[in-house]
Amino acid sequence: MKAKNLISIFILAAALLAGCTKPAPAPSPTPTPSDATPDKVTTASIVDNAAAFEKAIGSSGTWIIAITKDLNIDKELVLDGEFKNGKKDDEGKDIIQRKIALYAQDANRNITARYTLTAPRLTINSPEASIQHGTFKGDLYVSSKNFKLVDATVDGNVYFTADEAKSTFTMDDKSKVTGKQEIKK
Repeated sequence: MKAKNLISIFILAAALLAGCTKPAPAPSPTPTPSDATPDKVTTASIVDNAAAFEKAIGSSGTWIIAITKDLNIDKELVLDGEFKNGKKDDEGKDIIQRKIALYAQDANRNITARYTLTAPRLTINSPEASIQHGTFKGDLYVSSKNFKLVDATVDGNVYFTADEAKSTFTMDDKSKVTGKQEIKK
């Protein structure tokens, strides 16, 4: 069973990294301001402990944070920073995205395990963020726009710290919130 979990973790890591990388641009003879800005999006953080999770969700962390087992963290957490996912939209602009992945998947992207992240409070400051395919136990404070739950459960309350955060929040029909959803400024 342990070997199967390890194989699933390695497959998830390989799939995430393969989907997140982009070819290096040709060298430019004269750097432009955009060349000087580091692209902090092309990696994923696969974590199995509280310290690694806390580092990954920080402003100098990664755009996707995937846990590999249930995590219990006894302090408040903050998802900070704006990240690009390495892809472009139809107009050629970088796509902003931040994802907390509470699951494992196989090479065909079938979900093979779901995990629970437990903390007293998780504040979402990153724009275009989501929690996917697992459970967050605790209260969620959403301060950014376009936050999503995708096949995820919040076992607690969801508090929005701004009207825009609430009006742009979405969750699919597989997601649920066990507590209240309200604005709390």
